[in-house]
Amino acid sequence: MSKRIAQSSVNWAALAERVPAEQKASLAAFKVKSDGYLRRVLANPAEAPKINWAVYKQTIPIPGMVDNFQKQYEALKIPYPADTMTAKVDAQWVEIKKAIDAFVQASNANIAKYQKQIEETNAILPYDQMTMEDFKDAHPDIAIDPINKPTFWPHNPEEQLDYVDPEKQAQASH
Repeated sequence: MSKRIAQSSVNWAALAERVPAEQKASLAAFKVKSDGYLRRVLANPAEAPKINWAVYKQTIPIPGMVDNFQKQYEALKIPYPADTMTAKVDAQWVEIKKAIDAFVQASNANIAKYQKQIEETNAILPYDQMTMEDFKDAHPDIAIDPINKPTFWPHNPEEQLDYVDPEKQAQASH
C-alpha cells in the first residue's frame, strides 16, 4: 500500500541553481503545477470517511439490502498499481552514475594536465624579455635554427627546398 505524501520531496532551490536562465520560466510553471497538485492531495482526508451502516439499516426498509451493500463495500479492494518503474530508474541511475564518475575522473585528469601546462607556461621567461636563443631553448620545435637547420625566408615549410606537398604525396601513395 502506498503512503500519503505530506510535502514535496523536491529541493526546488537546488534545482533552480542547475536550470539555465532561459528555462527558469518553465521551471516556475512546473513548480506551480506541482504545488497545486500537492495542495489538492492535502485538501482531501488521508482515509476515506467511515460509513455509518447503522443509520442506513434503520432508514432503509428492505431487509438485507444494507447488509449486502456493506459486505460488498468492505470486500471492495481497489488495487494500488505495482511500482515497476523504480527498479528501472535505479538501474538507469547506476549506469548514469558510472558515466558521471568516468567523466569526473577524465575531467580531473584534464584539469591536472592543463594545470601542469599553466605552470610550465608561467615558468617560461616572458616573450617580451626573450632573446632568440631563449625562444629556441623554450620552443625547439618551432624556433628557427640557422646553424643546424638553415631555412630560406619567409622561413615557413612551403618555401623550403625539401618541402613536399602533403596532398600530392597522399595522391602519389594511392
